[in-house]
Amino acid sequence: MDLIPHGPTDDDPNPLNRLSLDRLRLRTSMKWRTYPDDVLPLWVAEMDVPLAEPVVRAVTDAMALGDTGYPAGTAYAEALAGFARERWGWDGLAVERTAIVPDVMLGVVEALKLISGPGDAVVVNCPVYPPFYPFVEHLDRRIVEAPLGADLRLDLVALEDAFRRATAGGRRAAYLLCSPHNPTGTVHTAEELAAVAALAGRHGVRVVADEIHAPLVAPGTVFTPYLSVPGGEKGLSLMSATKGWNLAGLKAALLIAGTAAAEDLARLPEEVGHGPSHIGVIAHTAALREGVDWLDALLKGLDDNRRLLADLLARQLPGVRYRPGPATFLAWLDCRALDLGDDPAAVFLDRGRVALNSGLPFGTGGAGHVRLNLGTSPQLIAEAVRRMSVALT
Repeated sequence: MDLIPHGPTDDDPNPLNRLSLDRLRLRTSMKWRTYPDDVLPLWVAEMDVPLAEPVVRAVTDAMALGDTGYPAGTAYAEALAGFARERWGWDGLAVERTAIVPDVMLGVVEALKLISGPGDAVVVNCPVYPPFYPFVEHLDRRIVEAPLGADLRLDLVALEDAFRRATAGGRRAAYLLCSPHNPTGTVHTAEELAAVAALAGRHGVRVVADEIHAPLVAPGTVFTPYLSVPGGEKGLSLMSATKGWNLAGLKAALLIAGTAAAEDLARLPEEVGHGPSHIGVIAHTAALREGVDWLDALLKGLDDNRRLLADLLARQLPGVRYRPGPATFLAWLDCRALDLGDDPAAVFLDRGRVALNSGLPFGTGGAGHVRLNLGTSPQLIAEAVRRMSVALT
């Protein structure tokens, strides 16, 4: 197909087009060990890329030095502050209002402990990243859903209704915002986020923003940090280099407080900072400081993959509805017109031998949907769509 470039080569500027399937199958992570070798895995959030050279060098140097102790210092926060300033024009990330945490979801848990109590409600915008549900529930908080609109954007009417329900009886409540949104790839606008902050202020709801996908926004689309909008000062944010540079196995993230949430952050237990990996902190710092060229090449490749997927689906699976979002490396596919039931991922796995994420764990609105991982080569995306098509015959 003329839309698909040559196969993977070591010198391709696009990181997504450097690793062959044979080389990828040498990996021992969850993506490549959960299913048999005849299954093409396009599910869990691991990208099929070689790491950025500055990251490899930083980790290798640390290992050679035996620098494998406990994390210390503010280099990670300083690197993120510099990246935020250059990338998003945001000067408001103050190093003194940050704390390292083991990863974004454990950081979310710690943030929710600071601003809510057992039995309190946490509002989420479904369909949304599945771990939001068990992490919140294991923390003894209640989930209150505020579904996205039909356009896959924030529905402010639904959100206000959820805030009312969450705070009924004078209870405290939090709002766990996913920005950019997983699984849709939606990037919330500054106006939308300001409206969210106004609603949260009106109802006394505290906002925790999961902004792990912030580096993965397509060229030409503006990402707005939640803490930068009017009214966002009482918010807490979680950021990390994990998704942008494929560092899930090197654990580290930052919990960031808005100007009016510094006292909350000050109550974070000191031992939380013992959990992040020192090597992870080194890797993330190197990525943010020196891995921007690699990231830019990746973003171009992801944008190409979105267009490719849309074209392949239109040709081979016209019953699948795909609304490409400009962020993340994930695609949210509406398969309800295919009449495959609530869990089409099971059909694609059984009949097509391609592994996708089932939409069901994403909450209300997930039935009949699948999530496809675009963080791979154009060749594997084409093969995945071919297998999905075969599954319908």
